[in-house]
This record gives sequence, structure tokens and C-alpha cells, in this order.
Amino acid sequence: MKTLTLLRHAKSGWDDPVARDYDRPLNAKGKRAAAMVGRHMRSLDLVFDHAIASPAMRVTETLEQIEAGYGRTIAPALDRRVYLASAATLLDVVHGFPAEVESALLIGHNPGLEDLVLMLVADGADGADPLRDAVEDKYPTASIAELQFDTADWADIATGTARLTRFIRPRDLDPTLGPDAD
Repeated sequence: MKTLTLLRHAKSGWDDPVARDYDRPLNAKGKRAAAMVGRHMRSLDLVFDHAIASPAMRVTETLEQIEAGYGRTIAPALDRRVYLASAATLLDVVHGFPAEVESALLIGHNPGLEDLVLMLVADGADGADPLRDAVEDKYPTASIAELQFDTADWADIATGTARLTRFIRPRDLDPTLGPDAD
């Protein structure tokens, strides 16, 4: 079995006058949310034997805050393909994970991450998958989606083959981190 955890970067600051989107930093709320999510990851005892991340500043700053709360260094490989990638590109990245990896973390951006979850997790005939429905509604910043696959090879992961086992939003951990709070 393979486990893929998808982490969307935390809330970034649009008020910061940077020349490129790539260089946009986190805002204060984003930093708080990422540290809280990191503490929650620690409480769940999540571990990863492989991690890949977008090299954008808001992703690297998210990782700093996640690690502060998590209490462990993640040290992902930075991969430019992940920056603002489509679901298809992200799936190509996943297909390239080493065979011995059992649990991987992919840190990036929307809409690619949300689209990847919706591609990999089948839409049930009865529509009764509250986690998938929540992702389809919105994949907020600093949220984590955990997917499991009954396969021994990352290259076998395809549309509709995942089980969504967790979807954790910052507002689930602290309501002040929800969309209506500053």
C-alpha cells in the first residue's frame, strides 16, 4: 500500500509588493495555520519517507512553519514542475517516486492539488463521500489530503484508484483560521 499526503501552501500575502508571484511570502495568518497543521501532523504521528515541494517562497515558508509545529525536519526535494502544476503534471511527479517509498508528501498549489484529489478519488455512485465532497467544495490553504492506494508501485496510480482517508483544514483545528477570520 502507498500513502500520498498532499499539502497546499499556507495563506500568502497579497499586500507584499513582490515582482513575481513565485516570490510571494506567507502572511501572519498563513504562518499560524501552517504551525498549527504541523502540530496536528505530529499528534497524528504522520511520517514520510519521501517529500517533494514546489520551490516557491510561500511553499518553503509553509514548510518552515510546518516543521516548527511538527518537530521534525521534512527536507523535501524542490521540484519546479510542482509550481502551479496541473493535476496531470502532479501525477507525473508521483509516478516518478522511488519504488521503495511507502509514504510520500507533496507540497504545492491549487488548483492542481484539488484537481489531483478529485481525479484520483472516484466520485461514488451514491455521492456519499463527505471527505471528497469537502475537497470538491474547497481545498483551502494549509490543508492536508491523505490518499491511500492498494498498489506496490507509484506508476500504477491512476484515475479513481485512491481512498481519501483524511482531509484536514486549518479551520477544523482552530475556527479563527477559517475564511471569515483575519
